[in-house]
Amino acid sequence: MQHRIVVLGAGYTGAIAAGRLARRLRREDVAITLVNAEPDFVERVRMHQLAAGQDLKPRPFSEMFEGTGVELKLAKVTAVDVDRRTVPVLDANGAGEAVEYDTLVYALGSGWNDQGVPGTAEHAHQIAGRPGALRLRERLARLDAGQPVLVVGGGLTGLEAATEIAEARPDLDVALTARGGLGDWLSPKGRRHLRKVVDKLGITVHEHADVTGVGTDRVTTAEGATIPAAVTVWTTGFAVHPIARATTLEVTGTGQIVVDRTMRSVSHPDVYAIGDAAMAMGPGDKPLRMSCATGTPMAWQAADAIAARLTGGKLPKVPIRYFNQCISLGRREGLIQYVTADDRAVRAALTGRFAAVYKELVCKGAAWGVANPMLGMPTRPRRVVQEPARTGAAVRTPA
Repeated sequence: MQHRIVVLGAGYTGAIAAGRLARRLRREDVAITLVNAEPDFVERVRMHQLAAGQDLKPRPFSEMFEGTGVELKLAKVTAVDVDRRTVPVLDANGAGEAVEYDTLVYALGSGWNDQGVPGTAEHAHQIAGRPGALRLRERLARLDAGQPVLVVGGGLTGLEAATEIAEARPDLDVALTARGGLGDWLSPKGRRHLRKVVDKLGITVHEHADVTGVGTDRVTTAEGATIPAAVTVWTTGFAVHPIARATTLEVTGTGQIVVDRTMRSVSHPDVYAIGDAAMAMGPGDKPLRMSCATGTPMAWQAADAIAARLTGGKLPKVPIRYFNQCISLGRREGLIQYVTADDRAVRAALTGRFAAVYKELVCKGAAWGVANPMLGMPTRPRRVVQEPARTGAAVRTPA
């Protein structure tokens, strides 16, 4: 009897987990199904490039998972029943199906977060996914020279979006708002370089500005100021997919699934959650932040833990920690801010053209890791010896 592993979502974390499991476990013992609504991989860390007019290389899952034994099911997840261990889905034609599992890997990720600010949903653009990035791309292409573009949010996504748009369209009047100071979490060297690049690109920065309303051609701030914006790009963080909140899984107030250090749900031992969908603790007992830098090692951890529990191996004990924050500032400039294990900036930072090349290699490496999730893996898959028992369920031994 094959153990059924179902992975929901094929972003960085879900795709890496599925591929890594396929290479750790024997096909005779497990059936791995990857459920995703789209047929190709989306490089989310490049959505600001797509919005700015650049074309990205297609990465079909049919090619990425060819020969691995992973079954790709093109469908939209509509719910998860963790008590019956089924996942209701709808295919492209609207036909429904309930996918059954023995082990579930929940990797549905996150989308944009309008923070409840009036007018944002109606008037702002977002780059949390490909559809939003393509809509913004079309809107920017229709803008005449001199029109104002405002990026709301001074975090990594906002900085990358503002600099990418300003570099690609120097004829536009690009501005950025930040609740705090520009790059105030960076080291002094990092802040100096960021300011230098922003000034060079002609980006107007509104610091300590809390946007409280978005209109068709402007935004308003808590101080009562108005900032013109023919296009508003909203980058103030992410909100997790709402499905987990509707289950009996233990979740946080934001809807993230609470997991242990192996990415296993603390309430349902046959469910693992990775990426933005999970609330996991890192060094210093601080929550890991939503990012590709976090999601990739979470996927490794979950896949290795599942394989270990099925094969009787040792559970992974390598802690998830941070090393740097990689920020692209257009195609010719970059900033690599080195950080402590718990993600606090240290003095060291890499800047300039070399940093841009470094960031590009990181992006390429992340995409490569999806198709080649073999880091630290044995050359031969291991045999499943038993299924992890659920409360009240018997342990089964595959034939």
